[in-house]
Amino acid sequence: MKQSNEIWWRHGVFYQIYPRSFQDTDGDGVGDIKGIIDRLPYLQALRIDAIWLSPIFPSPMADFGYDIADYTGIDPLFGSMADFDALISAAHASGLKVILDLVPNHTSDQHPWFIEGRSSRDNPRRDWYIWRDGKADGPPNNWLSEFGGSAWEYDAATGQYYYHAFLAQQPDLNWRNPEVRQAIYDVMRFWLRKGVDGFRVDVIWHLIKDAEFRDNPPNPHFREGRPPHESILTRYSTDQPEVHEVIAQMRRVIDEFDDRVLIGEIYLPLHRLVAYYGNDLTGAQMPFNFALLSTLWSARSIEKIIADYEAALPPGAWPNWVLGNHDRPRVASRVGQDQARVAAMLLLTLRGTPTLYYGDEIGMHQVAIAPEQVRDPFEKNVPGIGVGRDGCRTPMQWDATAHAGFSASRPWLPLPDDFVRENVVNLAADARSILSLYQALIALRKELPQLRSGDYVPIAAEGDLLLYRREGGGDAVVIALNLGDQPVSIASDAAGLAGKILLSTFLDREGEKVEGALDLRGNEGVIIGATPIDHAG
Repeated sequence: MKQSNEIWWRHGVFYQIYPRSFQDTDGDGVGDIKGIIDRLPYLQALRIDAIWLSPIFPSPMADFGYDIADYTGIDPLFGSMADFDALISAAHASGLKVILDLVPNHTSDQHPWFIEGRSSRDNPRRDWYIWRDGKADGPPNNWLSEFGGSAWEYDAATGQYYYHAFLAQQPDLNWRNPEVRQAIYDVMRFWLRKGVDGFRVDVIWHLIKDAEFRDNPPNPHFREGRPPHESILTRYSTDQPEVHEVIAQMRRVIDEFDDRVLIGEIYLPLHRLVAYYGNDLTGAQMPFNFALLSTLWSARSIEKIIADYEAALPPGAWPNWVLGNHDRPRVASRVGQDQARVAAMLLLTLRGTPTLYYGDEIGMHQVAIAPEQVRDPFEKNVPGIGVGRDGCRTPMQWDATAHAGFSASRPWLPLPDDFVRENVVNLAADARSILSLYQALIALRKELPQLRSGDYVPIAAEGDLLLYRREGGGDAVVIALNLGDQPVSIASDAAGLAGKILLSTFLDREGEKVEGALDLRGNEGVIIGATPIDHAG
């Protein structure tokens, strides 16, 4: 049995790649697997440990790959299975793990399973999906699709409705059917045998639905201007108790192979999220913690989230933190370019595994997408509420050449005008850029065991100041983050801040002694090499 500090997914830094937008090598304006291989040296230089790829399986692309038509193939848009095998080989040779997106809640309506099941009510695959008779006045119940309208689609040929939590082209699988479970577990084994190091499981909390299909209750906190599906609570359509049996089964498949990881995508309050670790930690090793994606960006709000999460974790459970992904606005736009540096220091110094979203390390911002350029099916179905996903999926900004070095032709989504300045080549040449900060933070994390696996100890603070200590093995560091734009001074002795600055978010104070007081500029964070305090009493 490996010691916990030797488990790669505990001490590693994860990096999400949206393959359509990372690097195009065949000139069609869409990123591909060979492009990821070409950019492995960049990822090595960044010193991340694992890459997670959004779906690359055959798909009609109604939802850009989250509508899968073949779970064990590679879509020609991204390359071939030989390309994928080459990626696994090259990544592992570079010391990088590879995580695949697994989308088991739903398939494409073009998947052979659904085509068969749709053909007649008595087809053997009919029960692989969720089919119900309607009521006299319409669908079986009031469940809503996250992509707008009813979650039930009427099939005139067979006179029943099928359930889709997302697009009508994404029918939900029936996870109460043992044959469905075994089919997906065999899919997992297929990729694990190819050397994949684990899975990030899409919408894992959706897998089981209420057996009685009861109506969902209204959401008393719903506000006009929010997505329509939020008008009801998903009490019966998500997060059912039986889902944990399914996840435990998935985990057992993972555990058939050495050193693999099961990650779950779960948008739930912290007290419900932690249930996904499973009884005796036999569920997902890392149920994704998205609390920082939606919190008010204030010191006290973040301090409370950390405290609540740490308190809620089951004994022995390993925490994790996420600042950005392919569904949420870019962190640099959410908190502002100045605070994006502070956010980076927060992410890479909290206890637990951090996941970066491609481009956040160069400060990529949410790109405004003109109506005629919108590709996101969610925004097309639910326009005008300002939460389209295209703006966080724009191509990686590699250099100042045409199309930012991403492609030889026009990319599938537009680039911002500032890519000629804000790109990897320019920022790598600037010793004080946000890219240089990310590199320094990751390097320091790898150097200091207390940052990788030490305890989290909060330090009382007020106003815009967030203070905490990471300590272990007799050593400690203190992290001081100014989430405001005004300078602040702290009595260093009172807060236990005496020591030497190891890193500032401005990259200009390394080695500076902290004695008597710590002065922080607006939007500045520092890491201080300190000595542990006796917390007894």
